[in-house]
Amino acid sequence: MTEDANARIDAAVKANDVLLFMKGTPLFPQCGFSSRAIAILERIGVEYGTVDVLQDQGIRQGIKAYSDWPTIPQLYVKGEFVGGSDIMMEMYESGELQQLMEEQGLVTAQ
Repeated sequence: MTEDANARIDAAVKANDVLLFMKGTPLFPQCGFSSRAIAILERIGVEYGTVDVLQDQGIRQGIKAYSDWPTIPQLYVKGEFVGGSDIMMEMYESGELQQLMEEQGLVTAQ
């Protein structure tokens, strides 16, 4: 991974309380896993940023090394790596993801 890509990833993670590295955009996800991740964040009702890894090959490869996680999408909350879409789905279904967002002050209890 280049230092430039690593610095841009680090800056994006730190600049957003909730950040999703995904394929495509929230309106036009380019894979089913990214689409599912967006749907989960929308259901929780949390504000989030996204980075389209398809627009930047350095970030697409770099994010995998940054998190030591091989797949995209990847969710970060307050600078901490949470997981990919499968982990997001498990946490959402168990209520853990909503609880994490509430504990971080990012969404109010429903």
